[in-house]
Amino acid sequence: MKTLGAIEAGGTKFVCGIGTADGRVLDRASFPTTTPDETMRKVFDYFADKRIDAMGIGSFGPIDPIPGSPTYGYITTTPKPYWTNFNLVGAVKDQLNVPIGFDTDVNGAALGESRWGAAQGLDSCLYITVGTGIGAGAVVGGKLIHGLSHPEMGHILVPRHPGDPYEGTCPYHKDCLEGLAAGPAIVKRWNVQHGTDLPADHPAWEMEAYYLAQALMNYVLILSPEKIVMGGGVMKQTQLFPLIAEKLQQLLSGYVQHPSLNQNIGSYIVPPGLGDNAGLAGALALADAAVNS
Repeated sequence: MKTLGAIEAGGTKFVCGIGTADGRVLDRASFPTTTPDETMRKVFDYFADKRIDAMGIGSFGPIDPIPGSPTYGYITTTPKPYWTNFNLVGAVKDQLNVPIGFDTDVNGAALGESRWGAAQGLDSCLYITVGTGIGAGAVVGGKLIHGLSHPEMGHILVPRHPGDPYEGTCPYHKDCLEGLAAGPAIVKRWNVQHGTDLPADHPAWEMEAYYLAQALMNYVLILSPEKIVMGGGVMKQTQLFPLIAEKLQQLLSGYVQHPSLNQNIGSYIVPPGLGDNAGLAGALALADAAVNS
């Protein structure tokens, strides 16, 4: 059985691991995302004694995931300091010289959840992460969505909550979804060290659900996914799930008639079935595709 390497390159931390083509994670380690030189040195130290047959990388973005493009494998216009126009695939290829599968971290997680997690056996699903940033990946017809590049569903525009004067954190759009609802926006809006400092009944979570439900309405109307999986640090606040579900139903107003949205919405919007391994398992799926291509 082939041994596969996996890198979940996040804006806060890099998670590295090894596993198998059936999604089993055999070992994992994580490192803070600092500068490319420092972070990648730790990544390569981790893999130095691992004999892997292929590597899968799911990365924060924006990235260029289109093979044949001059900047394929790059992290491109990211707001993450130091990482703009960094050739991530090139760096890994130079060091490890194995086949590499490359996509966004959320596309990887969507793939992992569709194969082995909460969306297993379904033809379509959406995975959205709400943490340092907001991003979403989608599987439609059993395949990940790509086009000119990859979806950037975290940067859609959403109407403001009537009680929200906060300007937004996104350096490109200010008050897009990520600018209003990602972890840093919660921290700055409510002047706390961490979102976890806020109690479960704090008005912050009703406002958060207000923004996220609007996003899910757009995704439901455009993509019609059979399952929506929500992960990331902010979604560890499990009180958000029923709040989002209730607000989504209110927004849809019965327009889309389906039992998943009307009677069974608690089973439609769910946390990752793979837990904290969703991203790594997705990267293993990308590695498996690369070694078999």
